[in-house]
Amino acid sequence: MLLDLNNASAPTRLESDVCVVGGGAAGVALARSLSRRGRDVCLLEAGGMDFEQQTQDLCLGDNVGMEYYELEHSRLRFFGGTTNIWGGRSIPMDRIDFEKRDWIPHSGWPITLDDLEPYYRIAHDSLELGEYDYSAEMWEKLNLTPIKFDPEEIGHLFWRFDLKKERFNSRQIDDLLSAGNVRIVIHANVVKIQAGESARDVSHLVARTLEGHQAEVHAKHYVLACGAIENARLLLLSDDTEQAGIGNATDQVGRYFMEHPHGRIAHISTQDPAWFWAHYRKRYPRSGPPLAPALVAPEALQRNKQILNSAATFKIQRDPKLGLGLGKKVYLNLKHDLNATKGNRRVWHVYRGVMDWLQKHVSVTLARATARTRKMDLYLMARAEQAPNPDSRVKLSGERDSLGCRRGDLDWQLSELDKRTVLEFARAVGREFDRLGLGSLETMPWMEDGTTAWPVDPTVGNHPIGGYHHMGTTRMSDTPATGVVDKNCTVHGYANLHIAGSSVFTTGGWANPTLTILALAHRLSDHLDELLRQEP
Repeated sequence: MLLDLNNASAPTRLESDVCVVGGGAAGVALARSLSRRGRDVCLLEAGGMDFEQQTQDLCLGDNVGMEYYELEHSRLRFFGGTTNIWGGRSIPMDRIDFEKRDWIPHSGWPITLDDLEPYYRIAHDSLELGEYDYSAEMWEKLNLTPIKFDPEEIGHLFWRFDLKKERFNSRQIDDLLSAGNVRIVIHANVVKIQAGESARDVSHLVARTLEGHQAEVHAKHYVLACGAIENARLLLLSDDTEQAGIGNATDQVGRYFMEHPHGRIAHISTQDPAWFWAHYRKRYPRSGPPLAPALVAPEALQRNKQILNSAATFKIQRDPKLGLGLGKKVYLNLKHDLNATKGNRRVWHVYRGVMDWLQKHVSVTLARATARTRKMDLYLMARAEQAPNPDSRVKLSGERDSLGCRRGDLDWQLSELDKRTVLEFARAVGREFDRLGLGSLETMPWMEDGTTAWPVDPTVGNHPIGGYHHMGTTRMSDTPATGVVDKNCTVHGYANLHIAGSSVFTTGGWANPTLTILALAHRLSDHLDELLRQEP
């Protein structure tokens, strides 16, 4: 059932077994899983079924730390959330990402990869990603031969790509709309989490529209699934019972904001730059989803050099005035600089399809041709893990939005370890290029400039680029002293308040987060179902 809180006939009180706040990947997956178990679910979406500028403006906030995307561009406030412009890139996190690494302060999840593995498979199947194999064995299955790197220095893994456009948006939720035990309520902006008098559970939520309509939502359990900025903001805003905000007795809410910083880390001099790009480009098997290989930092290198996890791809920098060089620039502008209206998204998806077709059918020949005319350079592009940093955080602003709530500001901070990681990774690739006679690498000067700053790279964006991968602001931990939720994604000290999404990541690894978000959502569904079974 679909309800619009803007309608005068909308109820002012809603009740359910579970109230899920947020209609992005985590919220939709959780609602779907709970519905199939027979649980009554109320899913609150702050926006409508498509882009609305006035609603999107509720995401405004300031970047008060490092340069970053405008906050209203890096998260979308309508049904489907930021998955409306998701590229579909999927891969699980590595085993080491969950482990305590002595050289990385604040590392170590309360759960292991083994705890999450069954749910990764469920998430994988839900995205229709084909065979469950992200390993280097995919080279052989694709009848391709990889570069024979020393496995102690450089490894290989494969991304898989979800092909269904806008999988979680309003066009893909007929099952939820027709389910008798699910109510989707749009334009329901949660403005308060009302704690009980003892501050050990949640009494109800208050949702409000821009038109001034309001409703109370009462449930046995509540789940915040609004992304790392908004999850933290809602906890901090709800301060009438706990002065510092719900779950924030130890000042952990909003801290440890992480991204996956991207950037060119080395220039590669080689006789045939087009070969490297062509061999490592996205692949299109006859059946199943596209795949793409990544160079990865193996566990041995991480331990030996005391660095974070990281991955890299080969990047062609073409003349921006020619062919696919211009095409890539247009693609980035469509994704990052224009509002995510239905028309702009349609253009972006069509353009993305055209670029994929050109990459598949034309680019190898074109790459070699442009290389001969000296209009192409080859670079190593990092997709890096960021170290958990308590000073990198979401904070409440002094400014208020149209609903009267304080906005959220982002103080994104990187560290010396983040920069040293990509430097050591680039050096490892360079050593292997020298050993194998493939060419030479020259690391980018910014990595050794003595600062923690990452530069603006005009070939990939107008900011130190990330992937809109907001992680860590309500991190998972064993105790309230070091995080916000426990191993079951339940807020420390609260029996019925839970959090879904990448805000619970203790560390971020380098893997794109959506598959892990979905896996954790399915794991949380199991936990909630068990709790509800035990309750009268």
